[in-house]
Amino acid sequence: MTEEDRVGETVTMTRMRPVDVAERREAPPEARETVFEVRGLTAGYGQSTAIKDVELEVYRNLITAVIGPSGCGKSTFIRCLNRMNDDIPGFRHEGEILYHGIDLYSDGVDPVEVRRRIGMVFQKPNPFPKTIYDNVAWAPRVLGLKKELDERVERALRAAALWDEVKDRLKRSAFSLSGGQQQRLCIARAIAIEPEVLLLDEPASALDPIATSSIEELMHELKRDYTLVIVTHNMQQAARVADRTAFFTLEVEKSQRAGVLVEYDETEKVFTAPSDKRTEDYVTGRFG
Repeated sequence: MTEEDRVGETVTMTRMRPVDVAERREAPPEARETVFEVRGLTAGYGQSTAIKDVELEVYRNLITAVIGPSGCGKSTFIRCLNRMNDDIPGFRHEGEILYHGIDLYSDGVDPVEVRRRIGMVFQKPNPFPKTIYDNVAWAPRVLGLKKELDERVERALRAAALWDEVKDRLKRSAFSLSGGQQQRLCIARAIAIEPEVLLLDEPASALDPIATSSIEELMHELKRDYTLVIVTHNMQQAARVADRTAFFTLEVEKSQRAGVLVEYDETEKVFTAPSDKRTEDYVTGRFG
């Protein structure tokens, strides 16, 4: 949606928003429970710095969107939240990521336990070459959660709004599902072990508009039980689903490029009354 042209001082008119922002009620700051507290996070690979000096807090049962141009470190940031970058050669980080007050990168913290509590769904649907049932049951089995497994699988599929579509074909291959169904299956697989947080790295970018709409509706349902952090290139999507939005951009200093957090606030404020001109330029389409 385009921005409204300026009008004369004698005419009163509500300024048009650059994108439609969904109306939502957010608890006052003092009533929120902090899930993540990120302090001075700098991360990179080898000699390259992907993000630097990031500071923000993520709150319980809210959807936090991470937006910004390509290459600004959005995926690096979100993957730091559950230590998915650990296995990438040359990965390094400085600063702290506190999860309920515990530094996720401190000695003695088990990365496997971190990922059990903080699940992740990736950009492209990646079901296992197994049945629909076995995809959802895989992680519980690995973790020894075999008691009432059928009920756990059904509960996860219901939470992912997929049960009614697959309940009569649970033994069929996951590859028999459509792209949107496969992505919801991946969400069911992630929540089958009942994490607290769900990270979604561009979960709808490879889907058609109808499937994208289904994923967005699902996110609104999931936030009743989970805290969601989503990376998206789609500003309209961020405006539709997110309670809070973090805008990252690229900063060049002495020929070195790194992603920086420019602004982090309630989504409506970021899209309609940003405090930084770089944010305004991005959300109105002047760059990016």
